[in-house]
Amino acid sequence: MGTAATDEFTSNDYRFMARALRLAARGLNSTDPNPRVGCVLVRDGEVIGAGWHRYAGGAHAEIVALEAAGARARGAHCYVSLEPCCHHGRTGPCSEALIAAGVSEVTAAMTDPHPRVAGGGLQALRQAGIHTRVGLLQAEAEALNPGFVQRLCSGRPWLRVKLGMSLDGRTAMASGESKWITSAQARADVQRLRARSSAILTGINTVLVDDPALTVRQGDSEQGIRQPLRVILDSRLRMPPTARMLSLPGQTLIITGNPDPGLATPLRSAGAALERVAMHQGHVDLNAMLQVLNAHEVNEVLVEAGPILTGALISAGLIDEYVIYMAPKLLGSDARGLLNLPAMMQLADAVPLEFEEFRRIGPDWRISARPRR
Repeated sequence: MGTAATDEFTSNDYRFMARALRLAARGLNSTDPNPRVGCVLVRDGEVIGAGWHRYAGGAHAEIVALEAAGARARGAHCYVSLEPCCHHGRTGPCSEALIAAGVSEVTAAMTDPHPRVAGGGLQALRQAGIHTRVGLLQAEAEALNPGFVQRLCSGRPWLRVKLGMSLDGRTAMASGESKWITSAQARADVQRLRARSSAILTGINTVLVDDPALTVRQGDSEQGIRQPLRVILDSRLRMPPTARMLSLPGQTLIITGNPDPGLATPLRSAGAALERVAMHQGHVDLNAMLQVLNAHEVNEVLVEAGPILTGALISAGLIDEYVIYMAPKLLGSDARGLLNLPAMMQLADAVPLEFEEFRRIGPDWRISARPRR
């Protein structure tokens, strides 16, 4: 199908697609496992309809925009952040709706990587005589849906690790005391990361030591909020049925290598789901774990784990994005380190990263980075 050359797009094209992307971002926390999509319908330089996909099973962005435009959609130009679908799922094909509405042109930021679409939506539009273009603000559209794109293209979700540390790279005092190294503002910002995630991943040691909730909290409320799937790696099934998270809103999935029904039955009775996977060197095989998450249509995973699991994911090359909160504190050489990584004898062994953003969050700094591929 190809991508339209940049010089084919006008300043108005950029303006309207940027609006579609801003609309798509309004579904950041709610569309999972579907992608975030926005749509703008334009006629004679005027926006006559706009919409975004709000939640899985709800109307797609194009349908919302068409309903807003009504009869005025005939002859309009449709700007959409993702190729219109062409298959029957929870809703009907958007390509058919656009054809029926009589739009004259469709510009998509990117093709849909879903194998049931994959260019078929744009092809259906072209066959109906509708002019189509693709590739306008494509990088920005892909950045809105990194997990959806990666899961459909590579068969595994996007792993974003959250780390909190002092200025000298420590996460806790030697005694284990760690509440709180970072500020209340940084902890509130973590809720933003949780809210957009499909799942939150941690290890059994974190559960046994901290008994975390791993929920999204808006103020003091958890009601009416989409809760990410809580995923616990527990090789030997040491998870206590009394763990706090099992009584909280949302679902908990325990991935284990231990099929012992005497341990599994009480956990299932407490509300947990269990998946057995292969083991590797005495631990849950990380690639097998990712296959399980892929089967559950998990797009984005927020890793909130201790230094052992986090280090293992980094060593395996499975982390796609780092979000590090750095507090203006020095904890000293006896405090606990950030990661458990294999010894590196020379600089060539270092894990190379690329900084993407530095932002002040209260008194702390939030550092965003990606692996240098």
